[in-house]
Amino acid sequence: MNKFPKNFLWGASTSAYQIEGCVEEGGKVTSTMDLYGDKPSYPKGITGFKEASQHYKYWKTDVEMMAKMGLKSYRFSISWPRIIKDKNGSVNQEGIKYYNDLIDELLKYNIEPIVTMFHFDIPLFVMKDGGVHDKNFVKHFELYSEVLLKHFGSKINYWLTINELNILVMMADGFEILEKQDLSKQLKVLHNLNLAQAKAIIKCKEICPSAKIGPAPNIATVYSDTCKPEDYTAKLNIEMIRNWVYLDAVCKGKYSNIFIKFVKKMGVDFEVTKDDLDTLAKGKPDFIAFNYYTTMTAQMPTEESIKENKEKFDQQKGLVVPGFGMATKNPNLQKTEFGWEIDPVGFKNTLREVYDRYDLPVMITENGIGARDELTKDGKIHDDYRIYYYKQHIRQLAEAISDGVEVIGYMPWSAIDLVSTHEGISKRYGFIYVNRDEFDLKDMKRIEKDSYYWYKNLIEVNGENI
Repeated sequence: MNKFPKNFLWGASTSAYQIEGCVEEGGKVTSTMDLYGDKPSYPKGITGFKEASQHYKYWKTDVEMMAKMGLKSYRFSISWPRIIKDKNGSVNQEGIKYYNDLIDELLKYNIEPIVTMFHFDIPLFVMKDGGVHDKNFVKHFELYSEVLLKHFGSKINYWLTINELNILVMMADGFEILEKQDLSKQLKVLHNLNLAQAKAIIKCKEICPSAKIGPAPNIATVYSDTCKPEDYTAKLNIEMIRNWVYLDAVCKGKYSNIFIKFVKKMGVDFEVTKDDLDTLAKGKPDFIAFNYYTTMTAQMPTEESIKENKEKFDQQKGLVVPGFGMATKNPNLQKTEFGWEIDPVGFKNTLREVYDRYDLPVMITENGIGARDELTKDGKIHDDYRIYYYKQHIRQLAEAISDGVEVIGYMPWSAIDLVSTHEGISKRYGFIYVNRDEFDLKDMKRIEKDSYYWYKNLIEVNGENI
């Protein structure tokens, strides 16, 4: 087995809206995610994002703890509504200073900043100006990306465009950017996000030609439920709308003919102009970042199987398209306590598929296990299950590298505890514990978990002990 490269970027990830909190401080304007926890559809008994982990206050402490863990990289997102104040593009200098200070602190400790431009937190002024399903979104995002590149570009070597663009499209109603699932409107969201992403890549190459930039979707190998030819067709169909249509647009600069035909069969007018295709063709990435949690298994749906399917749709389960394909359970895999299947070998399979299909270096920007961690009376967090999860996945990562996949770095989710979008703070992912619960902020103390020390040791030996 090949060793991990000497310059391998061992790190961890977060996102602004899930970690920063302090949403009314520092000149930040309102985002869609600030309101998310107040929506009637949001589960009761679960915190929103107004305070989160208060990283906005404790960023120096957090970075110091990351440095002591030995992180070589830190993937985080910049909050769009902390940078741009209104639809005219007015820049919030307090936001610029905050992120400059954070980036400088990371560089002080030789931690490579991996910056996500956009991670779900759409400014409310953008939504009021047509939102994601309006072409105005492309203009707003291009302006925003230009501000980021001009203010931070001299310090950043790796940029990520849009976090989980595919999930934002598939769960458009779940993020309340659409009132309900509507294929015609979802395809507008898909195309606008792809154009916005391409514009950001083009800007990056103009303003920061030495930097590298790539997309960051959520990608998962799709298995056929059985060896029935119909189920294999469902597998091809599901992986197309789950994975490849998004990466094809950015890496190949076009939509596949099979996808275009599928859209027409669904009776939807999907308008793509020559200028749009020219934009996509110019916005080619330097690498592919992707988030991996689990695989998906597909079968061709029947009336009976659709009726029996009671899975709540999220980014990992419950996907159903009549006559096309549906996600089903895989009896060969264990599950987390939150119902997500665990598939380390699928991680290697996904890495190989992405690399073989697009022939670009890859970067893992999320991978992890959410659990109800328990703080013991003596102030410890024994998360052996998380260590076991990472061991299994990093072994498969090493095998993928041995197989020939070019991997830049591994940034699991998450560096410290943050607020899960659908399960609140109780679903914890971090190497570092934040002492708060759903509605009691307590003292917000940061505490190293057992996994923190395990990961520190793994980084010290560059994964040789895996």
